[in-house]
Amino acid sequence: MKDINIKGLAFAAVSLTYFLIVFGGYVASSESGMGCGPEWPLCNGKVVPILEGDTLIEFAHRFVGLLLVIISIILYFTIKKSKSGKSLQRTGAWMIGLLAVQVIAGAFVVVLDLPAVIVTLHLIVAMLFLASLLFLFHKIPAFKSRKIPLDNQQIIKQRHLNILVILSLITIGFGAYIKHKSFGLSCGWWGCGAEWLPMDGAQLLQSFHRLLAVITAVYILYVAFLSFRLAWGKSVQARLLLAVTIVILQLGSGVFTLVTGIAISWAVLHLAIGTVLFMIIVDTKIIADQETIKMDKRTNLGKEAGLISCFWGT
Repeated sequence: MKDINIKGLAFAAVSLTYFLIVFGGYVASSESGMGCGPEWPLCNGKVVPILEGDTLIEFAHRFVGLLLVIISIILYFTIKKSKSGKSLQRTGAWMIGLLAVQVIAGAFVVVLDLPAVIVTLHLIVAMLFLASLLFLFHKIPAFKSRKIPLDNQQIIKQRHLNILVILSLITIGFGAYIKHKSFGLSCGWWGCGAEWLPMDGAQLLQSFHRLLAVITAVYILYVAFLSFRLAWGKSVQARLLLAVTIVILQLGSGVFTLVTGIAISWAVLHLAIGTVLFMIIVDTKIIADQETIKMDKRTNLGKEAGLISCFWGT
């Protein structure tokens, strides 16, 4: 019963976190981030303010965040009371720690009047928090120790998937920084105004974000190709094929975001698709880790006394 509770609570937290990230994109795109003024946790000096306009949007975002905090705390204590192994409990501790950082970052975002660096950190931590919830939903530890080294196939698989997770996270974070620095229209979707090459700092940053997006897309295609060439298994292959489809949609939404002058609907959709892509990549890594854990169990060496982390694929 406790296992069901953990899985159910984790699913609820994943769903709410995804909604909160996308809703946060709407808050930023609609320029409603200061709808409660430079105050936290109060909103315009009140616990419940007059709910209209930007205040309604920002307060709704905070209210959803409060629901997520409550569910996450319940999830954490459910894990603590369960008979889950120490590694899974450690993942739960990481989850609640990331949540605390996220709440603090959110407070600084408001009090300091939406600084781009803090807003970017706020989104990156949200993505890491989301990843920890996905590990808890699958009920496997984010860091699994073992006594034996992995075989070459497992090493190759995990290293490529780890790179994909990191690359997608950097791309999303850099995109958030560009948006909140208002550099999003420094270049068009093809070239930078009358010039083909970027000519100033804003254009360089915008162009670098686009370069990261292209590198991520190409790398996803390459890893998907490897998954079939090296027979990584149907579960991993299916997820990587889905990632290929999603990354194409993401590139397309990025083009339309620029063409429409960063229209709110396209900007929010761009973030929504990018977050789904990140979730699929993390989920693919989790499935690969599950296969590794099963390998440990078959060899009767799947205990937690080892020293080498599964995350680094060594």
